[in-house]
Amino acid sequence: MDLNLTYLRDDMTEWFRTLHRHPEPAFEENFTSGYIASLLKTFGYEVHEGIGGTGIVALLRNGSGKKSIGLRADFDALQMQEDNDLPYKSETPGRAHLCGHDGHATMLLGAAKFLSDHRTFDGTLVLIFQPAEETQLGASAMMRDGLFEKFPVDAVFAMHNMPGLKAGSFSFHDGPTMSAVDNWDITLTGKAVHASMPEAGTDPVVAGAALLMGLQTIVSRNLSPWDNSVVTVGAFHAGTVPNSVPESATLRLSIRNMRNEDREMTLRRIEELTEYTAKAYGCSAEILKNVSGKALFNDPETTAFAASVAEKYFGSERVTYPGNKYMASEDFAFMLAEKKGTYLFIGNGDTPQPHNTAYVFNPEILPIGATYWVALVHEFLR
Repeated sequence: MDLNLTYLRDDMTEWFRTLHRHPEPAFEENFTSGYIASLLKTFGYEVHEGIGGTGIVALLRNGSGKKSIGLRADFDALQMQEDNDLPYKSETPGRAHLCGHDGHATMLLGAAKFLSDHRTFDGTLVLIFQPAEETQLGASAMMRDGLFEKFPVDAVFAMHNMPGLKAGSFSFHDGPTMSAVDNWDITLTGKAVHASMPEAGTDPVVAGAALLMGLQTIVSRNLSPWDNSVVTVGAFHAGTVPNSVPESATLRLSIRNMRNEDREMTLRRIEELTEYTAKAYGCSAEILKNVSGKALFNDPETTAFAASVAEKYFGSERVTYPGNKYMASEDFAFMLAEKKGTYLFIGNGDTPQPHNTAYVFNPEILPIGATYWVALVHEFLR
């Protein structure tokens, strides 16, 4: 089958730049959702809006086939400042598409347009445009709204750009592929005092420093080097001036595990270390446990099929299978816990990593990703 999407290059560029200029964070993607929905309607899709807040599901049926396939793209942005000179730079200060979700949505839109124009499948196509991936809440919100009950699929797929992989190449990994994430905030409370009289107070900064170093022993001294866990303290907030011991100190943690038993041990040890370190330094401690993610598991049979499609249409030299697994997290894991499917990676080339203020989604891969989606649908819904 000839998959020539070059006629959509200008349209995809326009869609991508529009989305990039108007970044919106989790569950605030009103412009983004409306813009995507309006395009899908012009393509001829049956469009359902407001699924899981700002999510969209679009249906296209062709032929008499009974099978259905789900393709998912995320579209939320980050609350970060973009640091580049793109002609289509974010127009909203402090918000930017620095993970490539604008590119993911555009690739799926390109595939949607081609599939509507050419109808190269027999069955039902279910396009899922998901909000709030960055908060690990969007997939679950759509599922609570009856995503798979209202719009059943035989398998569901998603794709993420990956800096460091050759632009336009593909990587697949079956089984455990991305980690579960827990984001915890630990607040240590002591007694504020002037810096010249530390003996009259209780210093939560010292306690926090000790706790920070202790946390780094959890993985190195409780897990085998062959297992995968990460405990990162990404923020440590305490005080505002140099001549005062503050009342409290807060550590913000990102905790990632591939296996549930490792996750249980890691979280238990964090609680124990927090309790005993706080007591040792005369402080009290409180842990705020934010929403937990889930480890992402790719169905082996479906992943092998998805990789074979990439090899067939792009050549084996552009496909890595099995590829790497990653300690990053992805809330598509919640969908894969309910439906078989796979989460694959498309190379973004030599660019900064996502969540970096200098990150740039490579627009040259837009038609490549869209072409892969079309090929996957054609092969799955033959």
